[in-house]
Amino acid sequence: MKGQNLHKAKLEAYRPPVWLRNGHVQSVWPTLFRKVTLPEPETDILATDDDDELHLDWYRQGSDRLAVISHGLEGHSRRPYVLGLARALMADGWDVLAWNFRSCGGVMNHQPRFYHSGATSDLHAVVSHALGRRYQNLFLSGFSMGGNLTLLYLGEQGERVDSRISGAVTYSVPLDLAGSADVLALPSRRIYMQRFLTDLHVKMREKAEKFPDLIDVSGFENIRSFHEFDNRYTAPLHGFQDAADYWARCSALFRLSDIRVPALVVNAADDPFLSARCFPDSRRLLGHYVQMEIPKWGGHVGFVQHARDGYYWSERRALGFVRQVI
Repeated sequence: MKGQNLHKAKLEAYRPPVWLRNGHVQSVWPTLFRKVTLPEPETDILATDDDDELHLDWYRQGSDRLAVISHGLEGHSRRPYVLGLARALMADGWDVLAWNFRSCGGVMNHQPRFYHSGATSDLHAVVSHALGRRYQNLFLSGFSMGGNLTLLYLGEQGERVDSRISGAVTYSVPLDLAGSADVLALPSRRIYMQRFLTDLHVKMREKAEKFPDLIDVSGFENIRSFHEFDNRYTAPLHGFQDAADYWARCSALFRLSDIRVPALVVNAADDPFLSARCFPDSRRLLGHYVQMEIPKWGGHVGFVQHARDGYYWSERRALGFVRQVI
């Protein structure tokens, strides 16, 4: 079967310098200091079935192979981690499509809904749009929330997955949404939580101006966690009963065993965003196609590496896995 023995592959060791052997430093360093330069992408707007739109960045070079990259929570298609992986894949002969979730990338979407960890219909629209081109081989990649979305999508597709989708590689994935919300609610994670809430407050204010009968931002400044935010906004706007229902139905952890293409999950042991359940090690949970790797260091979407070619370890690992699968 396709990729059945990939979980036996040897892990390429990640050994950062001593000063980077800290999950918080790894998580913050790339955001503050990494710069990745790529040619300006070709932009595209994909209409959705509910009269909304998704904004896409294409990096084409005439390949018949395409990699689709999904960003993380409150990220966008031109974050350094997205561009870093795009650059590495392009150098290896791939075209790349980096897409923006609804309300991300500097453009507010039209509908009351925005994005969430289980919005697989949007990823499916992007994949279908890409497969409608000439591509014969498609690979998926996702970071953090985008990693959960990618794995959940593949789990939902199961045996029905398009034969042109050859696999996926994901990083820093909150497979257990409820547990990760608990971790981010800790006082020691307040700086991360506050940054997310500050960005989300801006978006919800804009949504409230457009849909005052549906969205109320009074008292938003009292929200301190995703428990409160998802209960008040994410769940009702996207058809969930409450935050607990949303997390239970959208955690990729419970669909990993349904995946039928080779998929790599790389979660660093020192990731300050992830709960213990984000590191499954049983074949019952992982299934036959998912490979779990847990480097000792790396933080959240970090894996910093100082090299002449500018690649991070995560990008080298992605290329190794892609080559192995293809």
